Amino acid sequence: MSEDSPSDWPDGVPHRLYGRRRGHKLRPRQERLLAEAVPRIRFTDLGFALGASALWLEVGFGGGEHTLALLREHPAVALIASEVYEHGLCSLLTEIVPDGAEATFPIPGRLRLWPSDARELLLALPEASLDRLYLMFPDPWPKSRHAKRRFVHPEMLPIVARALKPGAQWRIASDDPTYQAWVEEVLRPSALFRADAPAEERPEGWPPTRYEAKAIAAGRKPMYWVWTRNGAPPP
Repeated sequence: MSEDSPSDWPDGVPHRLYGRRRGHKLRPRQERLLAEAVPRIRFTDLGFALGASALWLEVGFGGGEHTLALLREHPAVALIASEVYEHGLCSLLTEIVPDGAEATFPIPGRLRLWPSDARELLLALPEASLDRLYLMFPDPWPKSRHAKRRFVHPEMLPIVARALKPGAQWRIASDDPTYQAWVEEVLRPSALFRADAPAEERPEGWPPTRYEAKAIAAGRKPMYWVWTRNGAPPP
């Protein structure tokens, strides 16, 4: 699958949502994971999902613990995990790739990675191909001048809706009060999605994340939404 260039994106969609791709200097093992393991497990087409009970996408998987929990708990589901931060990619891959086997490890049958902007993937996927989308504790971009960089954005709603099947779930969790209010402001009026009031305790079946734990330890209160895709995909 080729990536859409920014010039192909709809008007009004910012060309970049994320911040840095790399933090501190990578260790040799991490360099090997990025150079050898990522190309082998990178998502290219939907062939890996043939026979799966559902196709899910996680946007911004961070350290990967949520992704790995989903794989363990739902072995029949095909999962695409998207992350641009290199240390996050390495954190997940360290758990599934033996040291020294970066170029030879058995590729998990139901997992593929997307190490680029998730919006490119959403635009390239066939319409109504996803059964579930996860957005767990995204960067809130709390300053108002950075609101255009939030993944939950009015211009993003039709892009997300196009990729989701009618009745599919978009699960969102955030501990940031600004982002929590923003989710309600952007999604609640939309005819593309519907949801009950957010839960204030992590619902059953939602694997915990390190970001959630840090938020709770710091005294912040996460909120959890299940937004359901309405109707038929837009033309």
